[in-house]
Amino acid sequence: MIGCLVIHGYTGGPYEVEPLARFLQEKTDWHIELPTLPGHGRELDLKETNYKEWIIAAEDVLQKMTGKYEKIYLIGFSMGGMIAAYLAAKYTIEKLVLLAPARKYLSFRQIAHDIGEVVGDRVKGTLHENELYNHYKNKMGTVPMKANIEFMKLVKYTKPYLSEVKAPVLIAQGQQDGMVPYKAVYDLDKELKSEEKELVLFEQSKHLICLGDDKDTLNQMVYDFLVK
Repeated sequence: MIGCLVIHGYTGGPYEVEPLARFLQEKTDWHIELPTLPGHGRELDLKETNYKEWIIAAEDVLQKMTGKYEKIYLIGFSMGGMIAAYLAAKYTIEKLVLLAPARKYLSFRQIAHDIGEVVGDRVKGTLHENELYNHYKNKMGTVPMKANIEFMKLVKYTKPYLSEVKAPVLIAQGQQDGMVPYKAVYDLDKELKSEEKELVLFEQSKHLICLGDDKDTLNQMVYDFLVK
């Protein structure tokens, strides 16, 4: 039996990766775990949480899975990608999938472009159709600075473990990503010591790669990588 742990990103929740998890569930008999990290989910409460709690929450799930399943697959999106890589370095897992992993953060050029689109849509009266705005508008004012600092601590803490990852890995990134500069995946590709590595860039995808226009292609790609 195969267990698959899917870890969402910072200020997000399982909904960010749910289309991929649902696709894998429909295509396989795997057990899919999709935990919500402390303080995360549809209703954010990040004031009293810290990066160690986020890592421990995912690690606790993985530890329970290792005693039940013959093979473990790890999938991580954004911050969840860094947590997944950290866990892959510490535990024996079969394969690793990193989706827009937050090795670096904030592409200011792309953010400026996205802001321009939001302003343009507001002028045209079509702001309600802007997916990026609709996703992040409810988070405005709800994420304390302390939580952002904890996120940066997590990236700093997990980054040294990248060189200890040996499992086969698939990295997927959107070239229109405004949160994580897509060129950071080239550094990541060098740091990971896995003998088997695949790197795929999607020209039209933004940060929410599992929810974007390329999600169907991404879903099939991840499935093919895991079953081959």
